[in-house]
Amino acid sequence: MADMRAIDTGAPVDADGAGDTVDGVTAVDAVALDEVVGFTSDLIRIDTTNRGGGDCRERPAAEYVAERLADAGLEPLLLERTPGRTNVVARIAGADPSADALLVHGHLDVVPAEAADWSVDPFSGEVRDGVVWGRGAVDMKNMDAMVLAVVRAWARAGVRPRRDIVIAYTADEEDSAVDGSGFLADHHPELFEGCTEGLSESGAFTVHTGPGRSLYPIAAGERGTAWLKLTARGTTGHGSKPNKANAVSRLAAAVARIGAYDWPVRLTDTVTACITELAALQGLSVDPRRPGFDLESVLGKLGPAAALVEATVRNSANPTMLSAGYKLNVIPGEATAFVDGRMLPGGEAEFLATLDELTGPDVTWEFHHREVALEAPVDGRTYAVLRECVERFDPDGHVVPFCMAGGTDAKQFSRLGITGYGYSPLKLPPGFDYWSLFHGVDERVPVEALHFGVRVLDRALRTL
Repeated sequence: MADMRAIDTGAPVDADGAGDTVDGVTAVDAVALDEVVGFTSDLIRIDTTNRGGGDCRERPAAEYVAERLADAGLEPLLLERTPGRTNVVARIAGADPSADALLVHGHLDVVPAEAADWSVDPFSGEVRDGVVWGRGAVDMKNMDAMVLAVVRAWARAGVRPRRDIVIAYTADEEDSAVDGSGFLADHHPELFEGCTEGLSESGAFTVHTGPGRSLYPIAAGERGTAWLKLTARGTTGHGSKPNKANAVSRLAAAVARIGAYDWPVRLTDTVTACITELAALQGLSVDPRRPGFDLESVLGKLGPAAALVEATVRNSANPTMLSAGYKLNVIPGEATAFVDGRMLPGGEAEFLATLDELTGPDVTWEFHHREVALEAPVDGRTYAVLRECVERFDPDGHVVPFCMAGGTDAKQFSRLGITGYGYSPLKLPPGFDYWSLFHGVDERVPVEALHFGVRVLDRALRTL
């Protein structure tokens, strides 16, 4: 594997070493640091809960960001497939018209929050003890706010990025994306003309894996989405009589086989790179491509860092919902189940064949929702720039690539030939369990983490 740290990023070096200066211009000011906190709080207070099935309204949040983009001299477009499910797209003209464009995108919707479980109102946007609280503080109104703060700082400083940057705020990411990135990619591809790469959520945040050891995983891959509907059919009958064509029994057997199945290990390029670098940080020299490579032994030596790869070394399929029957003493003629399946890059054929085998002859299955797996290069300039910008502001941090277990809007934008990276930078204090706050209770983000993110994102977007 190539030594990723030897790649020339082409990033300009600051004379003062502070890290804020690109081409002699410092864009991030005190106003930007204040704004990113205020924007995060304001966006949290705009309830954009996505309950699925179309039950969401992102328009108030879309109007909020559009107004602030317009204040920065941009011309944002508000686009809807369904009334109230609003997306915002704006383009910043770069200094080099021959350069490829860069997409920066974030979603405006959030998952539901049960207020009784929280210690604060989940839609209060409260700022207390140096922390912003509320649903979306992590996923992903923090990044939405960072982008707004950076763009407005550029307007104040008269900064133009090297390449065109397309800003997209999307609806419906927390469900099917049919009203969001899917709609934009399918019906408004012209807005993304020239975009070859994209940045969005779930990467470049601190993961503390031991005393003095801080990792910053940058997402360079995503498992594909394979949400499945299983259907078993049989003979309707009285619950007191034998029935060898019982739809519920057939379905239960198939679900049990799926839940118990031990998927084989399949190491993608991104996961291989991650394991190699994590092992090197532990003083281990490993070759995951070597025949007989003992993955479990190596994971056991990685400690908490193993969590970065454990969920992405194989395909998965987890039963999540069951439905059958209408009366206790009546055997129904049909039973259904839903399974959350995830496919590794390159693992779709194996996934399909395995599901055919596990469901058996008495159960059929179909895709309820399907999206591709993704993988982005980790041995080129883009990844090197993203790494350098994080390490510029945290020289003691170690950036590593990783593959996301789930997915983002990058899947839909990949239809346009856009290679996606997860990059929403945050420097988090020890003991701050960022992973658990995704869709969790008491979601929150430190103010200082937002400040770090604005600085890193400003440098990255101007350098790329």
